[in-house]
Amino acid sequence: MPAKRTATKPKATPLPKPPDRRRFRTRLLTWYRRHGRDLPWRTTDDPYHILVSEIMLQQTQVDRVLPKYAEWLEKYPSFGALAAAPEHEVTRTWYPLGYNIRPKRLQSIAREAVAHYGGELPSDEATLLSFKGIGAYTAGAIRSFAFGERAAILDTNVARVLFRVFVGKGDPKSHAMKRHLWTLSATLVPVRHVFDFNQALMDFGAMICVARNPKCPVCPMAKNCRAFPFDPAAK
Repeated sequence: MPAKRTATKPKATPLPKPPDRRRFRTRLLTWYRRHGRDLPWRTTDDPYHILVSEIMLQQTQVDRVLPKYAEWLEKYPSFGALAAAPEHEVTRTWYPLGYNIRPKRLQSIAREAVAHYGGELPSDEATLLSFKGIGAYTAGAIRSFAFGERAAILDTNVARVLFRVFVGKGDPKSHAMKRHLWTLSATLVPVRHVFDFNQALMDFGAMICVARNPKCPVCPMAKNCRAFPFDPAAK
């Protein structure tokens, strides 16, 4: 009888070695300090301000968020002010950003923060994730931007950058790949400059490593990028 074949799992993509991690961090931070966007939520470490910006930026472009962010904070300067506001007024203030479940979730978080945490956001991951409306990405953003903790983030832009630079092949949307990209993001986060590093990842994905026509000729990662030269027909 012929020998029975056993299925073999595809090899997992290895994590980058320490020298590769250091090179990526250095190039990314150098690029960011020259080209990073000047955005108002980058001048604060207030957890409430950070949360407002992150919720507003979900599925909404930066240029649409900028005026609404300023208006919102002027009208609702704290968790307490937002928690006490009438719901219909909060929804009206949100207009025209759309996806109106977002202001409701934001107000729900504010009310929980007031009721259970003295009007503040806690810094630990488990408690942040217990808030309805705060997922893994938002928790990582709050921890790194508001509290300076070494926390990973993974949104659409960051996932695209990490997949192209360090993986290059496979299905970037598969559950296994997403788990790998979260691990990769956590591996790359530096001990220092966490705020700048995570902001840089998002800017790099929004400005250089864009979805359809990435700017490979001016990309500082091109020499070591596994997706270079980029093929738009490939995954």
